[in-house]
Amino acid sequence: MSLSGMRGLSVFISDVRNCRNKEQERLRVDKELGNIRTRFKNEKGLSPYEKKKYVWKMLYIYMLGYDVDFGHMEAVSLISAPKYPEKQVGYIVTSCLLNENHDFLRLAINAVRNDIIGRNETFQCLALTLVGNIGGREFAESLAPDVQKLLLSSSCRPLVRKKAALCLLRLFRKNSDVVNVDGWSDRMAQLLDERDLGVLTSSMSLFVALVSNNHTAYWSCLPKCVKILERLARNQDIPQEYTYYGIPSPWLQVKTMRALQYFPTVEDPTTRRALFEVLQRILMGTDVVKNVNKNNASHAVLFEALALVMHLDSEKEMMSQCVALLGKFIAVREPNIRYLGLENMTRMLMVTDVHEIIKRHQAQIITSLKDPDISIRRRSLDLLYGMCDVTNAKDIVEELLQYLATADFAMREELALKAAILAEKFAPDLSWYVDVILQLIDKAGDFVSDDIWFRVVQFVTNNEDLQPYAALKAREYLDKPAIHETMVKVSAYLLGEYSHLLARRPGCSPKEIFNLIHEKLPTVSTPTISILLTTYAKILMHSQPPDPELQNQIWAVYSKYESCIDAEIQQRAVEYFALSRKGEALMDILAEMPKFPERQSSLIKKAEDTDADTAELSAIKLRTQQQASNALVVTDQRPANGAGPQPSQLAMVMIPTTTTDTDHSSVEQDQALTQSNGTLTVVDPQPSGDILGDLLSPLDLEDSQSQSEHNVVPNDALALVEDQESSVKPIGDIAERFHALCLKDSGVLYEDPYVQIGIKAEWRNHQGRLVLFLGNKNTGPLDSVQAMVLPPSHLKVEVSLVPEIIPPRAQVQCPLEIVNIRPSRDVAVLDFSYKFGTVLVNNRLRLPAVLNKFFTPIQVSAEEFFPQWRALAGPPLKLQEVVRGVKPMSLGEMASLFNSLRLMVCPGLDPNAYNLVASTTFYSESTRGMLCLVRIETDPADRTQLRMTVASADPTLTFELKEFIKEHLVNIPTAVKPSPPPQQTQPLPSATSDPGALLAGLL
Repeated sequence: MSLSGMRGLSVFISDVRNCRNKEQERLRVDKELGNIRTRFKNEKGLSPYEKKKYVWKMLYIYMLGYDVDFGHMEAVSLISAPKYPEKQVGYIVTSCLLNENHDFLRLAINAVRNDIIGRNETFQCLALTLVGNIGGREFAESLAPDVQKLLLSSSCRPLVRKKAALCLLRLFRKNSDVVNVDGWSDRMAQLLDERDLGVLTSSMSLFVALVSNNHTAYWSCLPKCVKILERLARNQDIPQEYTYYGIPSPWLQVKTMRALQYFPTVEDPTTRRALFEVLQRILMGTDVVKNVNKNNASHAVLFEALALVMHLDSEKEMMSQCVALLGKFIAVREPNIRYLGLENMTRMLMVTDVHEIIKRHQAQIITSLKDPDISIRRRSLDLLYGMCDVTNAKDIVEELLQYLATADFAMREELALKAAILAEKFAPDLSWYVDVILQLIDKAGDFVSDDIWFRVVQFVTNNEDLQPYAALKAREYLDKPAIHETMVKVSAYLLGEYSHLLARRPGCSPKEIFNLIHEKLPTVSTPTISILLTTYAKILMHSQPPDPELQNQIWAVYSKYESCIDAEIQQRAVEYFALSRKGEALMDILAEMPKFPERQSSLIKKAEDTDADTAELSAIKLRTQQQASNALVVTDQRPANGAGPQPSQLAMVMIPTTTTDTDHSSVEQDQALTQSNGTLTVVDPQPSGDILGDLLSPLDLEDSQSQSEHNVVPNDALALVEDQESSVKPIGDIAERFHALCLKDSGVLYEDPYVQIGIKAEWRNHQGRLVLFLGNKNTGPLDSVQAMVLPPSHLKVEVSLVPEIIPPRAQVQCPLEIVNIRPSRDVAVLDFSYKFGTVLVNNRLRLPAVLNKFFTPIQVSAEEFFPQWRALAGPPLKLQEVVRGVKPMSLGEMASLFNSLRLMVCPGLDPNAYNLVASTTFYSESTRGMLCLVRIETDPADRTQLRMTVASADPTLTFELKEFIKEHLVNIPTAVKPSPPPQQTQPLPSATSDPGALLAGLL
């Protein structure tokens, strides 16, 4: 197929290559397309050579990405040409330009059939290749009998028969009725006796498709497949061209063993013995060599043989041999071989009587859990989960808990879920189970689902002997200066129900328990506040007759929340306040929770209902992620496993985007996560107001550079944030939501009747990855969706594309990569707009990429603190200010606030008990890691004022940190904002060039 004789085509290609930009290329292509259209209109004057040349040009233009619909008919018409050069061009271009559903393809069916039934083998090959690539149901109905005749014909050359077998495979996949099952059993057996390996390999591909559809009709072919394997294993009559690195036709071996796996068993003893001899030869003859290509081929055959051994449930001796071979593979240095060994050992767990043999390799599997390759770590986790039982549960769970502290964010959710399931299934005693779950929440609270701590509560409630122990452990965890919100939930619940069992222990009086829990109140989210209010009522009930001071403290809390905007909190506060006045009657009203009915754990049920093996599921997910874009549309689907009360799994649907790479770990999540406090819950498939499916799914900062193409928003794109009058009002206080997200990394940023915007973020040093979850709450689509980030000058922000349409009840993820250049309190703004029906909504929202997100808390000793404090002598490196109008709070509440701001409180450094010292490390591109020190001196007589001293080695950082802390300490009264006068704008001072500074002033 030489194009050297077509001078016009060569000149055109050269002209396109020499274009300096896209515009020049488009002009040159448009000129050529106009010329081609003109020549095609005057078709009578075209010679076959010219027509062929213009169709080649048209194909090249199509490959460049331009539309050439007008030339489809010309390409199809060349199929009917009598000469090979024109016919070849017609077949090639038609295969490239058209798909199986194109209307023009019907016009070519007769011409293609004439070539198939003709005697010209070259024309037959061209026709069969076309049908094998783009043939559809109409081709199947018209051409299947003729293709079958070619395949079974003894007079046709092997080249034609190979193509006929693959062509028939395509037609069978499009319409299975084209192959008559009753008549094809004997024909297939005849084809499997073929001596030519090319025809045999193509026929075996067809055979695999046939037996996958109906294996009962092809029992007579089973001995033929075993004979093929014997021939290949003994290297009998194998041409040199079908020997790949000394391995006889590995492709045919793999396909044959795969076909055998569709048969339930091999009943004939002679055939079974011959098959096991072949498998034994494969197992004994495979080893790791230095040649990569030979390794790939031999291991493909080996792992298909292992799958066949497991399918046939062979003797224990052969199973032991398989496990021993896989044990050698997981110990080699080559990561691909190690991965395959772990994956196939996981599949071996489905076979009985091999668990004890696999346990011998437990140490090596645990070592693989720390492998640099995340794929190997995932397979190791799957294998450890599958091989765990009563005898090794403690060792495996302890290893998983140790690994949890250093595991990738992408694995932590799966790791936490599996550790919880193993602890529940194989717990030697319930106290160990409680210890494991509390450790799990402490180390990975963001990735622990509500189902896990719900289950702990059920166990503790149903076992009276366990209640004092669980309450004491919860009390110990509350002593920590910073704990996860999920730990606050479970500890508050357990202490509310059972703290009276600890009353005689030191530090466990009702008042002390209340103070300990109440310290956590300022830093928790709305759902947790509801639990704490219930806990306070329980504490008050257990302290009858009540301590007047404790009662007044609790009543003050209830009075505060009686006017809360959240209906649930308000109702609880009002009702508990009224109930708490009933005296001893409160004992009956708020009695201990009754025992839960015995039922199977939703976590274990979820694990048991998963029929497919985890290795194959993960491989499917990985392939899905490799094909998906950065913006993923999430839609409701009915679950396959039925775990939990009406769970809803989420399916990822590809949408067009310019980004082709995506993070591994983001797309492997199976459950929808909806809460804003770092816990995982199952989304109700019925319509609800909260559809943030993956709000708290793990993010992976390691792949922050893997995005192949982003929209980089320039600094000068910043616009003013103004109050916009709109008929669509937000649900909740936007400022309160923003303030809450400054203290935590996940939650709801904005919500209105049509859309909900959630945030999940991970921060590491001066880099961060923030994902916006744009959820459509309605049954109609959102159109004209746009999301643009307007960054201040101290942040570099890269944004992925967002689709223009969000389907009904769906969700879109928009990842943002953020880099901090220097210290500043300016904030980035999300300009988000959409259209629902005729309603156009536009909002500009502050993003919580604020100063404290780039802090890393650090504990400093007195030996480290005082030399640093003295070295930073005075302004501008050390700044001091008396702050008035501070929100009244205890020293413990202030310490909790500082911990939420990522400032580590260092107890014992200041001799004055009413003072507080904190430290952290700030990261940016300009400062790198820089130590920051803070000292707060409070006045016990007046909690509304304090003296604050801030020190660091960078004057800008010192000032910004001082102002930032002051913003969170000062109680700013809210007032009704006067409406601005019409048609008046505030001119911007020209001296200020930083748009971030302008935005900060406006906010």
